[in-house]
Amino acid sequence: MTAVVSDTLFGMEPEKSRWILIILGMVINLCLGTIYSWSVFVAPLTSYFTTTLGQAVTANEILLPFSVFLAFFAIAMPLTGKYIDKYGPRNITIVGGILTGLGWLLASFATSVPMLYVMYGIVGGIGVGIAYGVPVAVAARWFPDRRGLAVGLTVLGFGFSAFFTANIAGFLIGGYGVMNTFRIFGVAFIILTILLALPLRFPRAGWVPRGWVPPAPKPGGHITCEFTRAQMLKTSSFFALWICFFIGCLAGLMAISIAKPVGTDVGIETGLATVLVGVFAIFNGFGRPVFGSLTDKLTPRNTVMISFVLIGLVSLLIWQIPSVPVYLVTFVILWGCLGGWLAIAPTACGSYFGTCDYPRCYGVIFLAYGAGAIAGPQLAGFIKTSSGSYLGVFPYVLVLAVIGLVIAYAMLKPPKAPAG
Repeated sequence: MTAVVSDTLFGMEPEKSRWILIILGMVINLCLGTIYSWSVFVAPLTSYFTTTLGQAVTANEILLPFSVFLAFFAIAMPLTGKYIDKYGPRNITIVGGILTGLGWLLASFATSVPMLYVMYGIVGGIGVGIAYGVPVAVAARWFPDRRGLAVGLTVLGFGFSAFFTANIAGFLIGGYGVMNTFRIFGVAFIILTILLALPLRFPRAGWVPRGWVPPAPKPGGHITCEFTRAQMLKTSSFFALWICFFIGCLAGLMAISIAKPVGTDVGIETGLATVLVGVFAIFNGFGRPVFGSLTDKLTPRNTVMISFVLIGLVSLLIWQIPSVPVYLVTFVILWGCLGGWLAIAPTACGSYFGTCDYPRCYGVIFLAYGAGAIAGPQLAGFIKTSSGSYLGVFPYVLVLAVIGLVIAYAMLKPPKAPAG
């Protein structure tokens, strides 16, 4: 018998009040996603270490904390997923938020670049890794009827973060200096995540929205069985989803990491190219609810194939016709598709493997993002060095998109129900 709602959320029927949890998750992710504003800190930090501390550092060395952060972000996700059910989403988010804020706060006292790797990269990265999956898991359980849309809206804050926090960071750096900006961000993130985490909770076991009956699964669609992480790892569906997620992130991050230099290469003025990166971030954010909704309506497999077709087409286009209009279309779509993958992957995880062990299952799948985040920018730099042009990246992105399309078509299907 389908469960009927009997509890309330924020003193109201949960069918309506559950949307408040989406807003809270969105703002939490807005704080956590400030990592995407790191480029704003590169020049001021380089100047601080060189001029104030008298240390010889390069911009590339100051970029490394970004990669360290993303690596520990991805590693912490699967290691902490099992504790979300044990200790509750509120407590885990608070722990992650405090560590994230401490990472920023401790970074303000760094007297060397290696200290930044530890304070910002490791401490802050682990904090985001702990907290990031919680609003996603909460959204997935409260919205079995609109999982893709809910997850997409929740992670929209992470994608939008750079658009807001980069401007705030630039203002604070100009007025108070780079290290004081770290301190301000650190304190603000600790306070905000604690307050925003307090209402977070899961629905009771078996809860579904009033009047909603789970539909019969379509080919490539939702399942009615639940997998543990160990069971998920034995399926070909997991392998296909992980590889597709990795390829989507690798291709996207290879491309967006060079958005500004490609813009200048095709004739856009440097200042405008910088502004356009912020504009592209908007499409990165909107790509999440858009592709999340598509995943609900068209199945994960079909949505993944659409993503790879779009990535492949625009990569071919800018490779063959490098121009300003083509550049704008290309990077709007590439940023949108990369954002979309942050909704496709968690929605597909819930659709294919259920939600009983969701935090741990998605934590393993999210490692694909971490691998792509580390490899993508590095590979783009290597290709640029070897080919002599940033445009040389796009034939490789095209090939990756074709590989992803083939894997999705052949292997990305709902798994058979686990034995036992």
